[in-house]
Amino acid sequence: MSEKVEILCIRCPKGCMLTVTVRDDEIVVEGNDCPVGEKYGIEEIKNPKRIVTSTVRILNAKYPRLPVRTAEPVPKERIKDVINALKEVVVEAPVKMGQVILKNVGNTGVDVIAERDMERV
Repeated sequence: MSEKVEILCIRCPKGCMLTVTVRDDEIVVEGNDCPVGEKYGIEEIKNPKRIVTSTVRILNAKYPRLPVRTAEPVPKERIKDVINALKEVVVEAPVKMGQVILKNVGNTGVDVIAERDMERV
């Protein structure tokens, strides 16, 4: 028995519509214009991951929230763990873009980093 899934590839701006067929242990990807699309289709079936973007509270800065993101994609089933961990985070300005805000968020092995500079006011 085989299962077919249609997936929009998000690895590049082209946005190929992929048809991923799963037969037993074999995964076949069609519709991709490059090898990156094939890899993406296989990952989406085996272990889908996403970059998580959010904000955290920041003290003594021009704005009350600091935009952050995971430094690497995390498994989709762990996104809620990441969001819940970020609810408790409060940082103090100054912060530099790329600075690690939270190490190993939700025990995923992935750090959360700042997405912009925030000077102290």
